[in-house]
Amino acid sequence: MTECFSNENYNQQLEKKVDNLKALLSDFSVPELAVYSSPISHYRMRAEFRIWHQDEDLYHIMYDKKTKKRVRIDEFPVATKLINQAMQAILPLLRHNQELRHLLFQIDYFSTLSGQLLITLLYHKKLNEKWTLEAKKLKAQLAEQGLDVNIVGRASNQKITIDVDYVDEVLPVMDKKFIYRQVENSFTQPNAAVNIKMLQWAISVTKNSSGDLLEFYCGNGNFSIALAQNFRKVLATEIAKASVYSAQHNIAVNHIDNLVIARLSAEEFTSAIKKEREFNRLKGINLDDYQCETVLVDPPRAGVDLNTINILKSYKKIIYISCNPNTLHDNLQLLTQTHSIQHFAMFDQFPYTDHIEIGVVLCKK
Repeated sequence: MTECFSNENYNQQLEKKVDNLKALLSDFSVPELAVYSSPISHYRMRAEFRIWHQDEDLYHIMYDKKTKKRVRIDEFPVATKLINQAMQAILPLLRHNQELRHLLFQIDYFSTLSGQLLITLLYHKKLNEKWTLEAKKLKAQLAEQGLDVNIVGRASNQKITIDVDYVDEVLPVMDKKFIYRQVENSFTQPNAAVNIKMLQWAISVTKNSSGDLLEFYCGNGNFSIALAQNFRKVLATEIAKASVYSAQHNIAVNHIDNLVIARLSAEEFTSAIKKEREFNRLKGINLDDYQCETVLVDPPRAGVDLNTINILKSYKKIIYISCNPNTLHDNLQLLTQTHSIQHFAMFDQFPYTDHIEIGVVLCKK
């Protein structure tokens, strides 16, 4: 597996992505594409593996997408070195622990650049007090091997947390360090090295901005916390409860005093800003206090809905972060009726796959 991870192979796949993106968006007037590469290996902060039991042994597996056959995974250069270290350390400890290995079918690893690790063990059985005691022992055994790890156990309608269910990431961005609490089973950027480049790009393209910033789909505050320094005020929206709680913590720990998070979907916020509906979740937030001239949107793969597109068009500057070039293309057909593309960037969040992340800045004509 490691032979795939060479500079030559990486550069070839990156060049192909650049060519495909340029071709897809060739019917728009776009500036020169800024390309932000990834480390060629050990870039992914998360990894999920099925667990295969064979007699007394057990090991990590994945399924080949084409053949559907299982593939044994003993090392995984895609994931961080910390995850690879944990993969090697945990199996010998599980192998002879009947309570922890019985009906275990999956292990999820969630790591950080700051050296923290969260391991989730998933089961086809109900977890009990005996499992909790053994999981605590497992955490101590991994700590003896130098792994700063917390453990979560999941079964049907059941979740047991050994200490905490999150990691605290520290990202060095330009001359600052931002702390981000990242909760198990909620969305975070998978490639921390590229995420840092995305944040640096977003800060640079919003320098000397006037007015306030509105962000849709803010997650745990990844962009809004880093960008708050460039704006008078920031108002961000997010619908997922776990992400909102993380964002509130991240605002406090980073000492950001000009950022407010509202737990609303983009569609709900659109309705609120049009004064079509009132929301209890906006209690204490006066939308009239904000003079938002810039809007940032980082939507899911489905892109931005038509109602939100029409709201975006009313802002002087739009920052659009996309994980799907096809829905971005469709949205740009509407947005470029009123705005022109000023900045165009590609971030290789997912090396050796067809997926990319794109950043576009549009300014009102």
